[in-house]
Order: sequence, then C-alpha cells, then structure tokens
Amino acid sequence: MSRVRVVTVPHTEYHRWLLSITKVRVEDGEDIRYLPRHLAGDVPPDDWWLMDAERVAYNVVDVTGAPIGIAITTDPKIAAYCEEVRQRLWKLAIPYADYVESEFVDR
Repeated sequence: MSRVRVVTVPHTEYHRWLLSITKVRVEDGEDIRYLPRHLAGDVPPDDWWLMDAERVAYNVVDVTGAPIGIAITTDPKIAAYCEEVRQRLWKLAIPYADYVESEFVDR
C-alpha cells in the first residue's frame, strides 16, 4: 500500500499525531510520503483514497469537519482523474524517513 499525505505546514495537531504513528506503518511495509501543501500545486479539496485504480472513497464530514462516513464511487472518469493526481503528487512527495528529518517538521 502507498499513500501521499498532502499536509499544511506548520502541521495541525492531527498531522503531528499521524507523523508519530507513521513509522510503525512504514516498518510494516507501507510506502507513505508527505508533501507540503504549498509545494503541491493544484490539489483536489476532498480527502480521498484510490483503490486498485478503480474505486475512489471519499471521507465525508459534517459542517463542523467531524467525520461522518465514507462515500465510494466506481465512476471510471473520477478514478482516472484521481490516478493522474496521485501520480503527479507521488513524484513530488517526500518519503516518510526523509520528511521527518526535513525542515518541514518541528523537532
């Protein structure tokens, strides 16, 4: 599994927490990369996951930003768009081990 996390710098409390638990996931074989939002260019505003280049799952939140569920689509145009975005962001993203040592992370 691979992930690109586009994050605002300085990090929110949530992203500081995610950074603190990511090492275990990387050690378990996930390839997790980080990309500061200001370096990402155009990024879709939605939080989504692309699965098998065929399904896109969107994180659904309420008006306060609290998560309330997931919406899934198999629309091939949406999946293709998300795959294009993922490929572009992947090339720019910084592997976790390098990111935690970068100037973007407060130590």
